[in-house]
This record gives sequence, structure tokens and C-alpha cells, in this order.
Amino acid sequence: MHIYNTLTRRKEPFTPLVAGKVSMYVCGMTVYDYCHLGHARVMVAFDVITRYLRERGFEINYVRNITDIDDKILKRADENGESISALTERMIAAMHEDEARLFVLPPSHEPRATGHIGDIVAMIETLIEKGYAYAADNGDVYYRVRKFANYGKLNNRQLDDMRSGARVDIDVNKEDPLDFVLWKAAKPGEAHWASPWGNGRPGWHIECSAMSTCCLGDTFDIHGGGPDLTFPHHENEIAQSEAATGKTYVNTWMHAGAVRVNQEKMSKSLGNFFTIRDVLAEHDPEVVRFLLVASHYRSPINYSVDSLTEARKSLTRLYTALQDVEVSVVNSTASTYRERFTQVMDDDFNSPEALAVLFELARELNRAKQEKPEEAPRLAAELKQLGAILGLLQQVPLTFLQGAQLAMPLSESEIDAKIAQRIAAKANKDFAQADAIRDELAALGIILKDAREGTSWIFEAP
Repeated sequence: MHIYNTLTRRKEPFTPLVAGKVSMYVCGMTVYDYCHLGHARVMVAFDVITRYLRERGFEINYVRNITDIDDKILKRADENGESISALTERMIAAMHEDEARLFVLPPSHEPRATGHIGDIVAMIETLIEKGYAYAADNGDVYYRVRKFANYGKLNNRQLDDMRSGARVDIDVNKEDPLDFVLWKAAKPGEAHWASPWGNGRPGWHIECSAMSTCCLGDTFDIHGGGPDLTFPHHENEIAQSEAATGKTYVNTWMHAGAVRVNQEKMSKSLGNFFTIRDVLAEHDPEVVRFLLVASHYRSPINYSVDSLTEARKSLTRLYTALQDVEVSVVNSTASTYRERFTQVMDDDFNSPEALAVLFELARELNRAKQEKPEEAPRLAAELKQLGAILGLLQQVPLTFLQGAQLAMPLSESEIDAKIAQRIAAKANKDFAQADAIRDELAALGIILKDAREGTSWIFEAP
């Protein structure tokens, strides 16, 4: 198995620290608002990675944190006139609902920042003792960026370039403009915790360093997150953690690609910002998941009506192959399809190529239904088993296909009337008219299937 490592900028053989076990930490959500499409991208990407690692026989300890204290949380709670805990509990519950609808399995552990204040304070104390951090007169604590020799290694940046190219706000409490906050002194009336430097709350970066090392140890296998976290968040995590422990923080860094909307960056200012709830109110959750899986986890995804329509068509093809087949109860453990699926997923979790294997399997299943029906149950079982590794194809086929029909341009009675007209035309040997009706329906996504017992149809969005 090979995984692309953001730190080294190349694919590397994956060898976990402990044979047969994988330790993975992924930066989770700051729970001040509903999760958006970018969150869905990260959720689904690392869900597929987790499912596949388990399929390969690894025992995986997957930790995804929750940031439940932050400037944005304080501001939103104040705007809403509610307590911080009321806001965060409501948003956490909504996040769990969103991920469940996207067929995302829960992580092994989901630590909250407020549950690790003692660990955070202890790490900051260690950094101060080692000279990597200092307490300012105003009660804030800062990290000395220039003290850490390898700062910038994740993003291949030089300190002087950061300094000259950055717009740096003047802060008289900092020794150096590049230093970042570890502990924030509380303002009057703000939520706070006691510390050796006075009442305050942790900075964002130190939360993840403390939670990850507490849950997984000083060094662990994989650290993941969204594309916007490489700098400064993950760069700062490395600096904090390695300075505190004296050990390599993470062996493999993984980052999911960004979500674009109609080829533009998703942004509230552009009016193209969508929460997961916005999207799932209009589209089948499995179709949305298929769209996210159909691109390699490191590649950007373009979200648009057209891309969702294509995703629905593709998923419909797979469910159509599974329709009217009694799935074999015998597990398929060795086949050409499974070998190829494993081969492409071993290559940095190449889910688009894995889906290509599923479509080839679906084509063979369709042929078997007509030519070798005794083979169909085994092929259907394999299609469902491989689909499950991507978090797909676990619904009853008819349930999905009937749901897809909700977007049909014609009602069922109108379709039946068209089929009756076609049957009458064929009976009158007016084959041109019969073909014209078939083509008219096909242009609308309604595909006719003639069989001995009559004509049936399925809807595939055009």
C-alpha cells in the first residue's frame, strides 16, 4: 500500500508503527454553525480511507476532534443570545445527523477541546520550560516560531519569506510578529479556565496537538484534514508537538481536495456557500456521497447541478444491475474484480478507479442476468461487498430507484400511456412510430426494457 505524504510530496509505502494497527487523527469541526460541503468532503474522504484500511485487515484507531471553544463560537453564542454549551451541543447533534445521512461511520473517538484543558495547559507549560513559548504581560502565551528549526517544512516555506510576504498586524505583546498564540487571556465576561498565566482559553492550534498526542501518543501514523489546514494550522501543530515531545509528530500527512461550486471557490461572499443540510434537502444523500467518492480524495471536486445529475445516473446504473437479483449469501473473497479493486485502492486510495471496477462488474452482472442467471447472485454479492467499502450500494435497489423516479419529467401514468401507444404501433407494424416513442422516452431518461412478459422501464436522469 502506498499513500501520498503531504510532508514529503510523494507517494510512500505505508508501514504503520505497530503491525496490523493504524493510528489516525483528523481535524474535525469547529461547532458554531452547520457543516458545509467542505466538511462533507473531509468526512467522506476519511470515512472511505477508514473503511478500506479495515477491509485490508488493519485495526484502526480513528480520532476526529471537536473544537467546542473558539472565538467564532463565543461570537455566535452571543449573537444568538444562548449559552456556549447550548450552541455547541445543538451543532454537534446536527453534525452527527449530517454524517449519518451521508453514510459516514462514527470515528473511534471524538474528543472535545473543553475536555482536554488540563492536557493543553500541561503542554504549554512544557513548551515554556523548554524555551519554545513565553507568557506575555497581558496574560497571553505565545509560541516562538523562530526557535523551532524546521518550521515551514510541511508547506516548504522559509521563515523570511513568510515574514516579507505577510501582512502582519502589530501586536506589542509578541516578541516576533510570526509568533502565534497558545493561550488567550479572557476578556471580562468571557468563558474561561484557570491557568498559571491567569484565566483564559486555549488557542486553536494547541488544542489539536494536545488531543492527538493524548489519544494516540507522541508519534502516530496518519494526520488528515482539509486543504486549508496545511498552513498555518498543521504547520503549527508540528512545531508545538515536536518541540514538546522531542519526537516525530506524524509519519504521514494526508489532505483532502477542495470543493468548488460551478468551478468557483465556495464562499459566502460569492453566494455559493452550501451546508450539508441545504444539499440533502434537494438531493439523495447517496448521490451526494457518490459525487464525493467519484473524485480522488486529493483532487478538487466541482459541485454543480450537472455533476449531481451525472452522479445520479451513474449510481442508477449500479442499482439497476442489482435489481431483481437474489444476492448470494456466500462471501466473495477472491476474484479478478476484487484483486483489481484492491490494487487501485492500495495506490493512495484511488476511489475513481475503484468505481471503474464496480461498473465493469455491473456490466458482467447485467450479462449474467440474461445469459447465465446462475452466476448473477454471486456477482451481485461481490458488487455490494465492494460497494460497501466505498460506503455505497447498501440500499434495497428498488428503494433507491423509486426515489430516483421523483425527478422524472413524466408521471408513471403518462409513461404507461406512451408504452401502450408503442405497443399499439408495433402491433400495426408501424415500427418507425414505435422507435420514435422509445427514443422520445430515452431522451427524457426513461429507458424501456422489452421482455417476454412485457415492457418495463427505469429512469436514468439524462
